[in-house]
Amino acid sequence: MKNDNRIPVAIIGSGNIGTDLMIKVIRAAKHLAMGAMVGIDPASDGLARAKRLGVTATHEGVEGLVKLPNFKDIRIAFDATSAGAHAHHNEVLQRHGVQVIDLTPAAIGPYVIPVVNLDAHLDSANINMVTCGGQATIPMVRAVSRVAKVHYGEIVASIASKSAGPGTRANIDEFTETTAKAIVTVGGAARGKAIIILNPAEPPLIMRDTVYCLAEAGADEAAISASILDMVAKVASYVPGYRLKQEVQFDRIAADKPINVPGLGRLHGLKVTIFLEVEGAAHYLPSYAGNLDIMTSAALATAEQLAVTKLAVAA
Repeated sequence: MKNDNRIPVAIIGSGNIGTDLMIKVIRAAKHLAMGAMVGIDPASDGLARAKRLGVTATHEGVEGLVKLPNFKDIRIAFDATSAGAHAHHNEVLQRHGVQVIDLTPAAIGPYVIPVVNLDAHLDSANINMVTCGGQATIPMVRAVSRVAKVHYGEIVASIASKSAGPGTRANIDEFTETTAKAIVTVGGAARGKAIIILNPAEPPLIMRDTVYCLAEAGADEAAISASILDMVAKVASYVPGYRLKQEVQFDRIAADKPINVPGLGRLHGLKVTIFLEVEGAAHYLPSYAGNLDIMTSAALATAEQLAVTKLAVAA
């Protein structure tokens, strides 16, 4: 590792997400340096690639990480494993004062979307990156809710089946529950719902997301459109493949023809529909795997800001 002022980081999980994140840290990070790549399969491509790139690697899990000579220098760790494994990893890392960025749906720490609420959680010991669908769609719910009251927010994330690895498939329930909660706590909707679709189409399709919001009846369409465009640009600053698929759509639901919203009853107002597309940067994963790319990009953006804060304190 170079002798510089960058913050050494560890990545736990040598699968697709962890490996892509490692390459992003090496190629693009300004304030971070790879300290260690951690896995449990000695034959994994991620660990082999880390070694070829000169990154310290261990196949002995978080316990192996703690034993590494350079562990004392690592101040931030990403967990790209599973919700079930994260609790143990977090417990071990917290004992050593390592700040954790959680890319699983475990939700031990606060939900964080970089462009929405990162500044409020820079000191959190554990930061949860919600889900790929959450990173893509919650900024849009927040874009609407910051200019109009949102009664209900629903998101549908459609991803290529080939981009859904064992971790994603094992966490489908956690995905829907975590994302729905974050639509409320971070997005600002009174109630939220999340749906994920694994599309088996060949050739694989780029990640597509649809966001539905039911806003208050007097909401200003022009103000909502402007807020959405502003938020899209902010997300695209760290996820270049993030874009609107078409113009925002509006439908007025009259008071005498309300729709039934489960848990809220019959409501009227302004229905806002947002269509998104997320193309991956293809650093390690195929470009269609935007669902994975947005997670690693958001995690990297989060860690960069944490590093800036730590370096400022140290100075």
